Amino acid sequence: MRSIYLDHAATTPLRQEAYEAMIPYLTESFGNPSSIHAFGRKVRKDLEDARERVANALKVQPREIFFTGGGTEADNIAILGVAARLKDKGRHIITSAVEHHAVLHTCEALEKQGYALTVLPVDKYGMVTPADLEKAIGAETILVSIMHANNEVGTVQPIKELAAIAHERGALFHTDAVQTVGNISVDIEELGV
Repeated sequence: MRSIYLDHAATTPLRQEAYEAMIPYLTESFGNPSSIHAFGRKVRKDLEDARERVANALKVQPREIFFTGGGTEADNIAILGVAARLKDKGRHIITSAVEHHAVLHTCEALEKQGYALTVLPVDKYGMVTPADLEKAIGAETILVSIMHANNEVGTVQPIKELAAIAHERGALFHTDAVQTVGNISVDIEELGV
């Protein structure tokens, strides 16, 4: 029986173009970008060029781009970093019932450490309603984290509206956009994240 792979949202076979672009970094240009020797400086330049290309695609400044080992690590850094930095301002975090485990489990771990966690419901399409966020957000809310697009059903959340509500109430807004970047146009500034 022939197998058909249907989990490209989680991981996907490497495109030939990506494979070919990486070969030099696996065979010749393997320096540490933090090193001051020639190998390191070459890789650092290439890394900064990549940072600039990603920034241009997202319409942000290169200094706003941080490379991590993957989406889970990036979500953890963002959520745990905000919680640690703003713990004296408030200890309430809001997320949704359909978040990826990288977000949901991190928020649940913070709840065990004494943070209040509100998990917003979604409608039959997996959509968070701005009205539910309006009701849940309060003076103690430091972070709202809602995914941009659902990795299982594809629902694209109203991020611009949700982010505006969070910002109006003094909370930071985080979105896991790993499913959308590269698939649909993402303008970080326009979205308000």
